[in-house]
Amino acid sequence: MRWTHVALVATTALAIATGAQPAAAQSGLVGPTLPTNDLQNFLKLDGYQTPLRLPTQHNPEPVLAPVPRAQCGAGSRPLAGMQGRVDTAAATSTAAADGWTCNTTLVSRHPTPGGFRVWRYTDPAGHVCAYYDTSLFSRLNVVSALGGPSPGVVVLDMADPAHPKQTAILTDPAMLAPHESLNLNARRGLLAAEMGNGATLPGLMSIYDIAADCRTPKLRSTFLAAPFGHESGFAPDGRTFWIGGGQGIAAVDVSDPSRPKTIWTGNVFAHGLNLSDDGNTMWDADPIDGDLITFDVSQVQARKADPKVSEISRLTWDTVSIPQNTAPLRIGGKPYLLEFDEFAFRFNPPTLDDRAGAARIIDIADPAHPRVVSNLRLEVNMRAAHQEAATADPSELPTSSAFPYGAHYCAVPREDDPGIVACSFLNSGLRVFDIRDPLHPKEVAYFVSPPTAAAASGAAPADLAFSQPAFDPARREIYYTDATTGFYDLRLDASAWPDPLGPPAACVSSRVVLIHVPGAGRVRSARVTVAGRRVRARLVGRTGVRVSLARLPRRTVTVRIVARTAHGTRTIVRRYHTCRPGTKAP
Repeated sequence: MRWTHVALVATTALAIATGAQPAAAQSGLVGPTLPTNDLQNFLKLDGYQTPLRLPTQHNPEPVLAPVPRAQCGAGSRPLAGMQGRVDTAAATSTAAADGWTCNTTLVSRHPTPGGFRVWRYTDPAGHVCAYYDTSLFSRLNVVSALGGPSPGVVVLDMADPAHPKQTAILTDPAMLAPHESLNLNARRGLLAAEMGNGATLPGLMSIYDIAADCRTPKLRSTFLAAPFGHESGFAPDGRTFWIGGGQGIAAVDVSDPSRPKTIWTGNVFAHGLNLSDDGNTMWDADPIDGDLITFDVSQVQARKADPKVSEISRLTWDTVSIPQNTAPLRIGGKPYLLEFDEFAFRFNPPTLDDRAGAARIIDIADPAHPRVVSNLRLEVNMRAAHQEAATADPSELPTSSAFPYGAHYCAVPREDDPGIVACSFLNSGLRVFDIRDPLHPKEVAYFVSPPTAAAASGAAPADLAFSQPAFDPARREIYYTDATTGFYDLRLDASAWPDPLGPPAACVSSRVVLIHVPGAGRVRSARVTVAGRRVRARLVGRTGVRVSLARLPRRTVTVRIVARTAHGTRTIVRRYHTCRPGTKAP
């Protein structure tokens, strides 16, 4: 069963990527659903853990509709017609030489074509850098090593945003073929990736120190971390780098970047991975079965011997295609998850039916029962419109409704009250959404790069925006890349991003909490973390531990106490709203 499953997935991916459509995936047809657990059960023979699979939930959703169109202000060059569509008439018009803008202004462009992820980092000395992969230099390397390596990971000095200066290009094997795994942990100043793609290559991982001088990253180690590679996730404290591949997940301890070690590997379908502030909860975008999986990874985070990972919930939705990744949010103190799918086809069952995945906001207040509360999609992402446009309009990828006008990566400028979401849409460029009301998102800006300005040799006149954006809130700017025309720095109008540095009324906590360790006798010492970060704490009386939550912005934080007592070690976990005195999170 395993080889049938793997072969079908690989064949489907390769066929669609090269323009062919397998028999089970003709438009409007659905192939047979493969057994949900056959591959994982077989993989138990490899000795890795296979977490118990929970039933997939499909909870009530809002009525599917495109978001309201952006109202373009003075100085914009809006694109007429269907929201998000760039048809042949537009792509071959004189206006195509300049592209189209709505409430955005071009600050600068760097011509090296981009790939999947863009990051921004300010080092302790104040240097500002941008990093991006060039994985789409050859389209074939998405699914095969035969596509050859990319030029590497580009390092830009952004001291003068109007004139980015390339200071390095990272060319060790993992950076030549990182696929979608390039990841950055700002807290520790680490940049990492693993070698991988859609169907082949091992998880050979490299990790760089960028804290000393972000302009000249220093390679700390290269390490064969897993038997697979594709995507990744970083624990917020920077101690764990998570690798996601089609057939598994691996956790790598990078506490010492010079001596990384794999501490857990599991048999789980995985794509993008993201983690909660304390590192104990992980959200896995399952690309094969089309689920969002919420995992308890607390034993890995706590570095327990022989750690176990367990599922908390599985969720799917009406328009699921290939779940790509997630971003945790808090809006008005309430937890949500931004989830975004890629393309417009499914692996299991093999399906191609013009249901473009796009993006959505998921309420995760109850992690065991998450639910979609709103959708972020354009008019061209709606099924009938997509069916009309995807095969008729110019595309840099093979003519197939699997690719054009799908979403790929989205990002937010911060976790607490982010205000906006920016998404790269294939053919539709960078789109920006206002999510201050998470139940009613709306489009507020976009930038469609000049389709005739392709920098890649032989590229067709069309956009190919795959990348995860990055943000410079102080300048109201967004970085992203196009796979044919390069890196862009865009400035948003104040009307599109009214609160780049946070809501004007955002509070700063002055809370101090006293937590008692029950039934433990006298507390002798305590190790305390707040939102995954080690903090000092004061012992009070026989059983009290005083913890300061001062100077934190409005958010929900997890306080974890590991107390050494007269009767052994006790662990206490509490969650608090930092700006609501006297209240504790449920």
